[in-house]
Amino acid sequence: MASSKPLFRFWEWGRNIVCVGRNYAEHAKEMGSALPPEPLFFLKPSSAYVREGSPILRPYYCSNLHHEVELGVVIGKRAQAVPQEAAMEHVAGYALCLDMTARDTQAECKKKGLPWTLAKGFSSSCPVSDFVPKEKIPDPHKLKIWLKVNGQLRQEGETSSMIFSIPYLISYISEIVTLEEGDLILTGSPKGVGSVQANDEIEAGIKDVLSMRFKVAQQTRRS
Repeated sequence: MASSKPLFRFWEWGRNIVCVGRNYAEHAKEMGSALPPEPLFFLKPSSAYVREGSPILRPYYCSNLHHEVELGVVIGKRAQAVPQEAAMEHVAGYALCLDMTARDTQAECKKKGLPWTLAKGFSSSCPVSDFVPKEKIPDPHKLKIWLKVNGQLRQEGETSSMIFSIPYLISYISEIVTLEEGDLILTGSPKGVGSVQANDEIEAGIKDVLSMRFKVAQQTRRS
């Protein structure tokens, strides 16, 4: 797939991060949420990206920061109202991602009927692995993703358990939001999400494909 920009560094120039919530039944259950009849999605700003070697910052207003490990789908060409059967033609590759969530802030937002931006969109809320070209993952619905905190396994799930498949997600989202080259879709998290503290080490991986490590640090308020 010819690209005008280097897709293997999509986090430097990709504009949109589209996150799908409640796409694994067991995770919806652990959050006390109903299964969505259609995909539930929200956005993170591109400034949420963080790469290995830089810390995940727990926001100064958050006392309960949660990890959610997810398979990310990197868009390789513009997708607008794409039918499901053509959706995979728009995929350039994949990445492992974390949807870091200020869970206490999210609970407050939900209670007040406010948007989730404070809980989901803060700087460093989207750690990403290296880019994996599409050819290296023949079937993205046959992967095992996992996450450990300080060496203890917390999350492990099969992408075959997704409620909405990747073609369905691309088709559904692209009817509402035009997806551009370099954009990223986070496809939801399996069960086992939990809290991390400053100085914890998070390790996550796609079995037999790649892994990544991040340290958690506390953000200090400047003002």
